[in-house]
Amino acid sequence: MSQQTVSKEYQRLKLALSLGSTFVGWIYLFVLWKSPLGPRLVELATDIDHPFTSFLIFLLLAGLIAQLYSLPLSFYSRYVVEHRYGLSNQTLGRWVWEQFKGSLVGLVIGIPVLLVFYFFLYYYGPNWWLPVALFVFGFSIILGRLAPVLLFPLFYKFEALDESQLALRIQQLCEGEGLAVSGVFRFNLSKNTKKANAAFTGLGKSKRVLLADTLLDNFSDDEITAVVGHELGHFKLRHIWQGMALGTAITFVGFYLVSRLHNGLIDDVTSLAGLPLLALLLGLYAFISGPIGNVFSRRHEFEADTYSAQLLDQGTDLANALEKLADMNLGDREPHPLVEFLFHSHPSISRRVERLK
Repeated sequence: MSQQTVSKEYQRLKLALSLGSTFVGWIYLFVLWKSPLGPRLVELATDIDHPFTSFLIFLLLAGLIAQLYSLPLSFYSRYVVEHRYGLSNQTLGRWVWEQFKGSLVGLVIGIPVLLVFYFFLYYYGPNWWLPVALFVFGFSIILGRLAPVLLFPLFYKFEALDESQLALRIQQLCEGEGLAVSGVFRFNLSKNTKKANAAFTGLGKSKRVLLADTLLDNFSDDEITAVVGHELGHFKLRHIWQGMALGTAITFVGFYLVSRLHNGLIDDVTSLAGLPLLALLLGLYAFISGPIGNVFSRRHEFEADTYSAQLLDQGTDLANALEKLADMNLGDREPHPLVEFLFHSHPSISRRVERLK
């Protein structure tokens, strides 16, 4: 079986599992809304006569059920499939620990966020959408600033590459383009996977360059520099701010539309019984609006590729890096156009490489 055949098989399976998980989640929310299960959970939660405590209890009960039904599919997708295709380095124990740690961090961040959401829903009623949208906008900026220094180190070990020739080259490249980064860091992605990755993370003074050890061990300095040049393109062409502006617009419009539809279907928008419907509507909107963001994202990726090629006077190194990434990550070089349009934030590898070469 050829590499491309294996890659297509892997990507199709992962997409099917992702869609299956999404649809199962929607069915669960619909059941909570329409079946006796939802009212029963509400009854258990409202034994304590305090709206926010009842909200947390309802959230905990509904969340525990969701964890139970989603665990088999999650285990199959993230552990079994990744091992079947030779991409995972995790033992079963490490996989369980990483999932537990991720859930714990999600709770620490998610509970306060959801409490703020319910506060606005409870006190603003049908007009909850505006303060919630403003809060989400502000929170996303704060999270973008703090995540690289507070959250990422909980999952990976970071080592500064200050003395290496590659790090100095990257620092000079960034400074030459007017981007101040706090450092170039290596992180141990290989503890979990054989895949490779690189990224600029953070906002403002927390911005840093992250290079996976799998990338550093398998790519030449020229190829890595070309990848960094691509990320610099996103910075210089203001793609990050454009993406934030688009995401903010989609969020505000979405919250408004969902609030209007939710208000028309529920007598009391503050009731716990109506929360599953609200979550279902938000999930449907995110699914439907996803391709809009993907259209702009794919265009930005092409523009960043071009920027890297012009910055380094050639696109061969970036094209080679993209080919290697496709091999290591089992990326589908030529996905079906409809699949690419609906679900891919990046253009196909084949089109990107063709343009670069």
